[in-house]
Amino acid sequence: MIRCSEKPIKITEVCLRDGSHTVAHQFSEEQVRAISRGLDDAGMHYIEVSHGDGLGGSTLQYGRSLVDEMKLIEAASEECKQASVAVLLIPGIGTVDELKEASRLGARLVRVATHVTEADVSAQHLYMARQLGMEAVGFLMMAHSAPVEKLIEQATLMESYGAEAVYVTDSAGALLPHQVKERIRALREHLTCEIGFHAHNNLSLAVANTLVAIGEGATRIDGSLRCLGAGAGNTQTEVLLTVLDKMGMDLGIDIYKMMDVAEEIVGPVLPRPQEITKSSLVMGYAGVYSSFLLHAERAGKRFGIEPRDILLELGKRKAVGGQEDMILDVAAELARGR
Repeated sequence: MIRCSEKPIKITEVCLRDGSHTVAHQFSEEQVRAISRGLDDAGMHYIEVSHGDGLGGSTLQYGRSLVDEMKLIEAASEECKQASVAVLLIPGIGTVDELKEASRLGARLVRVATHVTEADVSAQHLYMARQLGMEAVGFLMMAHSAPVEKLIEQATLMESYGAEAVYVTDSAGALLPHQVKERIRALREHLTCEIGFHAHNNLSLAVANTLVAIGEGATRIDGSLRCLGAGAGNTQTEVLLTVLDKMGMDLGIDIYKMMDVAEEIVGPVLPRPQEITKSSLVMGYAGVYSSFLLHAERAGKRFGIEPRDILLELGKRKAVGGQEDMILDVAAELARGR
């Protein structure tokens, strides 16, 4: 049963940020303009645009972007007449200066992302976002990897720093529906700000988990057209909107236009079908950060190691976003141990 909330549900389309992982950060300006234009015309609320690892992510470690992210943010902002452009910032990768530049170029919302136990590093960036007049949102990644009590503690910190919403972020696509339910309910009971939910589809539960989150009062929801995102992708936006429409929920987004953008504009961008492969399934099973997929496949090819073995070992070591350099180390160790 979907529960009514005091706040309207707002959707953030993440294919131009989370999807950056899938295309190895090779989005062209023309692709960003076309997708942004189509989404804006359909009535999308927010469109997130940045390197897959957020502002400042275009590096050798995380992968170089084809086009400077600031140029892509500016391009999306120029195309949007209704939608707000959003960006992601991971402290330690992105900086306050980059946040200021993104704001100057038209970004209106920032999600400041930290590991689920490290919310204290988000304070400076959340404060600055509010000073810049941006919407400031907290993004607690790898939410499956901490007990509910720790999640509450860290979300409360983000709210105290000025976050207007805090996301439960299932970065590994590892959460089961009952675990989503308990996490969203706990935050709803302890916070006064809005609650968000960001899913990955590694266990084929993204839409189901998102419906559970909405049912528990989450009002900030992420989706990605054609599941274009890291791992097996995110909650498929056009599918979610169609399901919500069948449930009698009108979010002011034209589902036919969303289907068209998904099929005609985003579809041709996909380097391969966005499906649950053996590697992405293992990521959900082992609780591994979804953006590790391409890195693990490349390392596996380089060292002659099954990518699943690399991902399982990373899960055992509790690797988190920002530790991409560990992937090569693990592959090399596994190769030596054969």
